[in-house]
Amino acid sequence: MSWSEIALVVLAAVAVLVWVSWVWASRLDRLHRKVAASRIALDAQLVRRASAAADLATSGLLDPASSVLVADAAYAVVDDAGPVTEPEQALEMDGLGVQRERVESALSATLRSAFDDAEVVEALRTTPPGDSLVANLGAGWYRAQLARRFHNEAVAQAQRARRHWLVRLLHLAGRAPVPQTVELDDLMPAGLGAPAQP
Repeated sequence: MSWSEIALVVLAAVAVLVWVSWVWASRLDRLHRKVAASRIALDAQLVRRASAAADLATSGLLDPASSVLVADAAYAVVDDAGPVTEPEQALEMDGLGVQRERVESALSATLRSAFDDAEVVEALRTTPPGDSLVANLGAGWYRAQLARRFHNEAVAQAQRARRHWLVRLLHLAGRAPVPQTVELDDLMPAGLGAPAQP
């Protein structure tokens, strides 16, 4: 084999390695963007659920104790979520954070205790404003559950891609943090149920 043939083989091998690296880096970048987008969607759905809970709590349809408890838990979520002031905040890969997951779980537990009786939910649904408020809460909760599942699946895909030997060998993830799943209690009360599909 001559030097020119060896150089050609080496050049072809380097070109293939560069192409494969580019493909994996592009895939990893797409997965990180998918995680960021799903986190933003999850955050929006959780805030929507908290807003629906606050609307129901302030409607005067719940008993006073339940109204106060639900309102406190809902406002804790809204206060903790706060406005996103920096674009980098929306693209963080650390899930929602321990404190936010804690207040979201507390809201779920409070709502379950307030709506654990199917008769209470049915009584709320018989009044005109109660029907739409309960439907909004159920729809918001259902969408939040779906958004969390989609987010956690996106995180799992990104984590699997980051574990690939080529990604680790060539350090293709760069300085990007490892995406984290969102673990919170979002079990819906049996009486509330998923919204009816049209």
